[in-house]
Order: sequence, then structure tokens, then C-alpha cells
Amino acid sequence: MSKWSESDIPVQDGRVAVVTGANTGLGFETARALAARGAAVTLAVRDVEKGKQATARIADTVPGARLSVQHLDLTSLESVRTAADELRAAHPRIDLLINNAGVMHTPRQTTRDGFELQFGTNHLGHFALTGLLLDRMLEVPGSRVVTVSSVGHRIRAAIHFDDLQWERSYSRIGAYGQSKLANLMFSYELQRRLAGHGATIAVAAHPGAADTDLIRNLPAPLRRLAPLVVPLITQNAAMGALPSLRAATDPSVLGGQYYGPDGRTESRGHPRLVTSSAQSYDLGIQQRLWNVSEELTGVSFPV
Repeated sequence: MSKWSESDIPVQDGRVAVVTGANTGLGFETARALAARGAAVTLAVRDVEKGKQATARIADTVPGARLSVQHLDLTSLESVRTAADELRAAHPRIDLLINNAGVMHTPRQTTRDGFELQFGTNHLGHFALTGLLLDRMLEVPGSRVVTVSSVGHRIRAAIHFDDLQWERSYSRIGAYGQSKLANLMFSYELQRRLAGHGATIAVAAHPGAADTDLIRNLPAPLRRLAPLVVPLITQNAAMGALPSLRAATDPSVLGGQYYGPDGRTESRGHPRLVTSSAQSYDLGIQQRLWNVSEELTGVSFPV
């Protein structure tokens, strides 16, 4: 296939998509592209006012776009449950759930439920949201759960079952790597559980090195270098969103696959099928992480 681009997205008329973290960056570009192809898109965001501003920007470029905003704070399981209830009330069916929102390299903080911020936001919040919405997807032909991981899942990454919340010591990079590894393991285990249960598949993607707001939490020396280095090693958010968009819409995609940029080191380029780290495919760790995630969130899945 030639270089896959936004123009390859099939028509999405009649489809309903929920995109988390869609007010900016990768999520915004994902929502915009899906709306441009006819999907009804809900921007699930923590800041509703910024979400409304994002819908206005999309509407300016996509006349007739069908857009809505849903409050969702992934750092609060109460907010996740409320958002899921409201989304279920609004949508008898959901075709696409794009688990895109995330934080990166933050100083040590905890969510409202006491989870380490990166693990709680990037993994546990999306785990809970998916479980609470999945029955709206299972019987929908072509429905997909797309979870956004990162090349960071390879960097100082492991699932620290003995200290998941990094209470004994803390590494910004290590905690981010754990959360992004968890995203992949969740997607792979979800696909295994979905097999034979309805029409939904689970797919993962990563944006490569995308120039988004996530770099705001880089260590100070790197932030100072960012204006010089970032343009040389990253791609813009629209390109960074392409792996998620391909995972969500390409008819040839299969459950359990992982998409990322085709360039050297997968940092830039057009989306293609890629592989993740060896440990991400460990079935035992995937299943243990799933069980722990159900215990921590109180959310069980209908598969």
C-alpha cells in the first residue's frame, strides 16, 4: 500500500466516535478527521469550555460536522462513571472509542482515588471507561476500541506489581513507561477476551514523536532545548494522529494489532503495522494486570 494518509479514511457516515482528550493535540486531530469523514464525534474532555472551543475550530473547517462535548476527568473514577452513564444515555450504540488522553513525565502526583497520576490517568481511567461503555459496542459491526500507547513503553518500563503507585520511589520516565506498557497490555488482553464475543476489536497505536502539549512536563534542561530540537525530531499532531486513525478506520486492520509511524525508530512518518516490546506480549503479566485493574477500579467487563 502507498503511504496511508487522512485521505484514505473511509466514509464514516452513521458512525459514532468518542475521543478522549480531544480538545488539543492528537485527540483534536483525530476528532477533526473523523468528523470530516462524516462521523458523529463526542469530544470527551476534562475542560468543557476548551472542548467547546475545539468543536468551534472543527466546525470552522468541517461545515455540518456533528460534534458534542462530554465532561470526562480520567483522574476521578466518579467522573469516569458519570461520563459513561451520560454517554450511554446519549448513544444507544458506539462505533469507535479512542482512548487517547494522557499525561507524560509529570512530577509525582496522585489522582483523586490515590493512584499515581500517570498510571491512574493513562491506564486505569481508560480501563474503567472502556469497561463501562463496552456493551454499547459489542453488537455494532466494525466497532473498535483504539488505545494510544507510546514508544515510551520501551523505556525503563515494567509493570511494578510490588509498587504500582510508585510510593517507595518515583521516576517520571519509569512511571510513564509503566502506564504506556499497561495501555498495550490492556489492548492485547482486551482483544483476547473479545474474540468470539460480538463484533468489536481492540487495536493499539502510537504517534511516534509528536509535537504536542505533552512536552510541557519534560525536565527543565530539555524544555529549554525544545525550540531547537523538537522541529528536528518530531512531526506535527495531524501526522501523529494518523496511526490512531488507521487503527480506527482501515478495513484491513485486525484485532490485536499495533500501528505506528513507518520512519526510522518509528518517530515520524505514515502509519504502518509495528511490533511492541517483548514483555508487552507476556500473557501472564497481561492477565495479572487485568485482574489488578478490575480490583482497583471496581469495573468488570462484559467479556
